[in-house]
Amino acid sequence: MKRKVTKAIFPVAGLGTRFLPATKSIPKEIMTLVDRPLIQYAIDEARAAGIKEFIFVTSRGKSALEDYFDSAPMLEAELRRKDKFELLEMLKSTNMESGAIAYIRQQKALGLGHAVWCARRLIANEPFAVILPDDVIAGEEPCLKQMVEAYAETGGNMVAAMEVPREKAKAYGILDVKEEMGDMVSVSGMVEKPAVEDAPSNLAVIGRYILTPTVLNNIGKVKKGAGGELQLTDAIAAEIDGEGVYGYRFRGQRFDCGSKAGFLQATVAFGLARDDLRDEFQQYIHELVAMQKAAQ
Repeated sequence: MKRKVTKAIFPVAGLGTRFLPATKSIPKEIMTLVDRPLIQYAIDEARAAGIKEFIFVTSRGKSALEDYFDSAPMLEAELRRKDKFELLEMLKSTNMESGAIAYIRQQKALGLGHAVWCARRLIANEPFAVILPDDVIAGEEPCLKQMVEAYAETGGNMVAAMEVPREKAKAYGILDVKEEMGDMVSVSGMVEKPAVEDAPSNLAVIGRYILTPTVLNNIGKVKKGAGGELQLTDAIAAEIDGEGVYGYRFRGQRFDCGSKAGFLQATVAFGLARDDLRDEFQQYIHELVAMQKAAQ
């Protein structure tokens, strides 16, 4: 009998140097996409997938991230006094129940694999999800929910997968496909950030995972990989001949909010998707394009 996935790890220890100077004083995960911080999108996706326990792997300087999920009695009282009940209800989605959230420090930046490994004692012997908040995925059904439903059929280890242009394979973990299975593929190998000529496919791993606890043991055994870091990809690949590894082609659009261009693209897409913003925002974009054309 497959166990339900109720725990998720959120690796948020990175310094966010690509967004300096903004990230000098605030964690990148608190940066707002329209009117919600990146981490809220990740939390909402996890909740929709049935996650009950949230484990954050953090580092020094991330206290604002912890405060975000705490209650704010003075602010709530002020909103209540002014009868701003809609805002009050919105705030509730940012609060986490006592005991539902845990924070683990990654004291050395040794890679994604190491960040996940830091949470091993809280995972114990259960399957678990990993969500990278930098990858924001818009879709009718949340990506992790899609994966949890597929995992109920396959078990093993599952990674979110997306086709990318061949020349960009060097920026991702790439799957070596063993068998096509509709939305899924079974995997015969995984390569982290391969050279273009060495990429076994153009099917890239995106920041959503459902993993067996054995992967945590593997992380403690694998050697440092690409970039001199402990790669999560290598630890997952070690399970190909064991519990098995599957790639899941999710339905939705992924935005790389770890890059400035990706963050801007997500801002436009999510802004246009909002009923309360669409008309004014769309008009502005049309006017901006018209001005640029006129200037050429």
